[in-house]
Amino acid sequence: MIATSEIKVSVLIDEGCTPLASGSYEWENRLENGYWTYSLDEVHTALKSCFKALKENIKATYGCDFTTTGAIGISGMMHGYMAFNAQNELLVPFRTWRNTITEPASEELSELFGFHIPQRWSIAHLWQAILNDEEHISKIRHLTTLAGYIHFLLSGKRVLGVGEASGMFPIDLSTKKFDQKMLNLLQKNIVEKNVGISLENILPDVLVAGENAGLLTEQGAKLLDKSGRLTAGALMCPPEGDAGTGMTATNSIAPKTGNVSAGTSVFAMVVLEKALTKAYSEIDLVTTPDGNLVAMVHCNNCTSDLNAWVNIFKEFADLFNMD
Repeated sequence: MIATSEIKVSVLIDEGCTPLASGSYEWENRLENGYWTYSLDEVHTALKSCFKALKENIKATYGCDFTTTGAIGISGMMHGYMAFNAQNELLVPFRTWRNTITEPASEELSELFGFHIPQRWSIAHLWQAILNDEEHISKIRHLTTLAGYIHFLLSGKRVLGVGEASGMFPIDLSTKKFDQKMLNLLQKNIVEKNVGISLENILPDVLVAGENAGLLTEQGAKLLDKSGRLTAGALMCPPEGDAGTGMTATNSIAPKTGNVSAGTSVFAMVVLEKALTKAYSEIDLVTTPDGNLVAMVHCNNCTSDLNAWVNIFKEFADLFNMD
């Protein structure tokens, strides 16, 4: 089964953040063996195709080749489950945020932490896999998101921006790292399950916007540009999720600002002045890319349903030879 297609975009901007050129690639997530997923081959193809289209746009617009850039940032769909072994092999197919299969884990973790853990968060997927007694668990050495995976491919660094990280595991706003008390609570339960993993070892390092997240490596440059003309050394910023990208693009990262995003899912983001007094099952607490607390209200379906209806009307029109 194929779901709504999504557009992946590469954009070149100048120092004033003015877009200069872009490239895109359309892909579709698939329902396979009960999970919404993308293959790693598709991820690699999308990454290379986006960059190739960007180079072609630069050549057509400015008459020059694209061989170097000052900095690179990666944004991707948030949450989900990408678990790798010590050889950097994906242990189970990428489980995206669209999978609503982690209700028992979500409820247990929310009660354990006194903090709402949505089903789509990475930690809910991990705990659900542990509850399911899935055989791959003991082999996990790295857990990340799509943006974190692509960042690793390009830089060799296992890091996440704090906004993206806040969709993996709760953040301590005082340290802008994963909440240590909650890590300790869950690690105690993991030890009792005897699955042989350490949360602190498998989770990525958390960085805030502006911190150095590594450099584009020679291997990363060759992955992006098979012609070999792209040079290594570009500064990499912490990888973020699509929600953080939306907040930044709409200048909604300061307290008392907010934005609404409508895509495959739909959600509202409001940057808070202070913490909520208690946990609410309707409100997800995440952060801005610089670590401010955000109240997020999220619904899984938006344009997927809209696109399905539009396609029905298109089929009707096609039957009558109408455009």
